[in-house]
Amino acid sequence: MELDGAGLTCAQVHAVAYEAARVTISSLDRARAAWGVAQGLTGPVYGQSTGVGANKDVGVEEGGLDLLRSHAGGAGPLVAPERARAMLVVRLNQLLAGGSGVDPGVLPVLAEAINDGFTPPIRTYGAIGTGDLTALATTALCLLGEMSWQGPMPPQGATAGQEPKPTDGPAAGEGPTAPVSGPRYPLVSSDALPFISSGAATLADAAIAVHRLRVLLDAAVDVAAFSFVAVSASAEPLAAAVQEARPHPGQAATAARLRGLLSRELAARIQDPYGYRAFAQVHGAALDALGRAESVVETDLNAATENPLFADSLAWHNGNFHSAPVALALDALRAALVPTAQLSVARLATLMEPAYTGRLPFLAARPGGSGALILEYVAQDALAELRHLANPVTAATAVISRGTEDHAGFATQAARYALRCVEPLEIVLACERVAATRGPDVPDRPLTDDLDAARALLSQPFRSCTASGGHPPPTARG
Repeated sequence: MELDGAGLTCAQVHAVAYEAARVTISSLDRARAAWGVAQGLTGPVYGQSTGVGANKDVGVEEGGLDLLRSHAGGAGPLVAPERARAMLVVRLNQLLAGGSGVDPGVLPVLAEAINDGFTPPIRTYGAIGTGDLTALATTALCLLGEMSWQGPMPPQGATAGQEPKPTDGPAAGEGPTAPVSGPRYPLVSSDALPFISSGAATLADAAIAVHRLRVLLDAAVDVAAFSFVAVSASAEPLAAAVQEARPHPGQAATAARLRGLLSRELAARIQDPYGYRAFAQVHGAALDALGRAESVVETDLNAATENPLFADSLAWHNGNFHSAPVALALDALRAALVPTAQLSVARLATLMEPAYTGRLPFLAARPGGSGALILEYVAQDALAELRHLANPVTAATAVISRGTEDHAGFATQAARYALRCVEPLEIVLACERVAATRGPDVPDRPLTDDLDAARALLSQPFRSCTASGGHPPPTARG
């Protein structure tokens, strides 16, 4: 995968993190140009000739390495090595975009770390959406040899049903990620702030979440088609004439895809419950929110978020590091997942009703049997988790550094929660899929294995960014 500072996608970040995709650098020209500007400037430059934060007016000399040491203090568990690897590729790509003023010689060393499986020991807590200072300062100290890398460890494919939580990760000194020597580069004082002035760890989490949620929302259309078939639901609400009357892009795409999966047979009812009749509208809104989030995240994956920005022979002091656009987009995405999951649970409820399926209650094999009833409990549990994770982070703020830094975007938390949404959404959809495909003669039995198998089908494309995703259901009613 060639990095050029301009074309990195969420899917590519996922491929580097989880599929051992290797990276190459197309050109260091923009990084060299910014470095040349930084080296030629005289006068006060924030973070180089001055302190940072409330110390912005305090002149300093050669204090940058102390800045790295003071900012490398995080807390909580180590993040999974795959997420740390994703952060490295994001920061490398941003530095290639130019503007940072960092020594361009460090960029090939970052590529070496990525390709050889080395990751910095990043702790979970330490950022509020105004730059991932703790994570990147830790990375810089690894490059300097003052902290130990974790690894080498080839990225592992995601295991369905066992997705790593945002705080998952081995403890320092444990297993194959024990501290080791790794790539080194002699960063100097003037490289310190330029290296850490980025939200690369937040963007890495956001990119992984966006990619995985796209896979699940795509698979959700297939799952809904199984339910349409199981209850003989009407495809009339999906008609092109209906969609043209209200042309929201996600709605139209959802309806067109589901139309292609269903037969043209007459429906059993003139109108179905909203879980079927309004599926395109609700699910389409989630797709639109996902598309917006993907666009915002990918903009920042390829942006120079540096403060100061070195360009046009000057140092431009600015607020490009602030994560408000990302936080707002991820808040909207997490909120949009809840209605589409709610409709999945609603369809699950109809699958338990003889009036819709023509079968015994709960899809049982014998009168009085509980059949698939437990799926409703599991789905409602997972839905409750999604509702909790949908709470917006942008309603809060923080004031730190003696009032100098008087607002925070909390995109770090928004990305972390978006990652956590993957598991409960997958579980909700798996419950619907198991019920919609349940045969008429299945005896009462534990459904844990069925759910695990359904989750494996839903999340299979996590392992390949080029996979088509989805598992088309039968097009004939039966």
